[in-house]
Amino acid sequence: MSHVVKKRKLDKTRQDRLYFDSYSDVTIHEEMIADHVRTNTYRTAILRNSESIRGKVVLDVGAGTGVLSVFCAQAGAKKVYAVEACSIAEQAVRIVRHNNLQDRIEVIRGTVETVDLPEPVEVIVSEWMGYALLHESMLNSVLYARDRWLAPGGLLLPSRAELYIAPVSDPLVEDRLHFWYTVKDQYGVDMSCMSDFARRCIMNSDITVNSVSVEDVLSHPVRFAELDLRSVSTEELRSVKGQFRCESFGSAAVNAFCVYFTVTFPCPDKPQGLVLSTSPFKPETHWKQAVLYLDAPVDVVQDTLVTGEVSMYPSEESARHICIHVDYTIGEQKRQAKTFTIPDWSCEAQQ
Repeated sequence: MSHVVKKRKLDKTRQDRLYFDSYSDVTIHEEMIADHVRTNTYRTAILRNSESIRGKVVLDVGAGTGVLSVFCAQAGAKKVYAVEACSIAEQAVRIVRHNNLQDRIEVIRGTVETVDLPEPVEVIVSEWMGYALLHESMLNSVLYARDRWLAPGGLLLPSRAELYIAPVSDPLVEDRLHFWYTVKDQYGVDMSCMSDFARRCIMNSDITVNSVSVEDVLSHPVRFAELDLRSVSTEELRSVKGQFRCESFGSAAVNAFCVYFTVTFPCPDKPQGLVLSTSPFKPETHWKQAVLYLDAPVDVVQDTLVTGEVSMYPSEESARHICIHVDYTIGEQKRQAKTFTIPDWSCEAQQ
């Protein structure tokens, strides 16, 4: 017997509980700390800002296991408030004690919106980025902490984020679709009629988190949005949008777009800042790239124009769940539009 599952909006308390529960297991923390690009870039950025951190009070928003708090203490921070809402905070306390830093790092269990710090802070550090940058919406908490606790002229690590898009060709998808035409030769059963069904299943409206190969990127990536964390508001995060325009490198079939992000840390010895990039042209991170599959592939040749607009906004079902809407035109094709979401716990919780 089949039944239709009606989606309902999750109340904020349940959204938050599901979100924080997902960070209570060791696996996700192992994945993040093992991501050398991520962890070492934060460590490098913190140590390079040691002159701004030494003797100062630091707030670590969403501290997790407390590794960034320890880096700040190693950079000379006078006091670090490590705020963490989920039960992993208990392990952070153990790690702080194990490193003999309990006199300088105070782990506070709770959300940054509800805890009460005894003093303003001069530095805020946070690893808040989710898939496609904004999935999970932790940036809202960082901005709340900035407005509530950061002293005027204080330091934000990182301080800027940028979003990029590029058309891509995923040969694995085409191989999977072609598979149904090969069944007859192998087994004597013509299953080519499965191809349309397979296309609808594979090239659906999910945001697929996957690694994109450099050779499958079909143009120079285009930056479509920039967030200055020193000034951006939570209201602006409700719709992050921008236009893009690029030209294809050669003959291929565009069957998806990929979206990725960079964040930049201010560095006294590096005017352009220190960049943590999730680009397919850079070493892989655990964020990989967000892949958005079109309903059907579009053939392009050298210098075919690809234009459009991207809009990112919270889902109606869960404010922590990101939606990406893309309006696009490829070559002489008429303008198309598609909206994508990341399937996650907010969907599972409604069944």
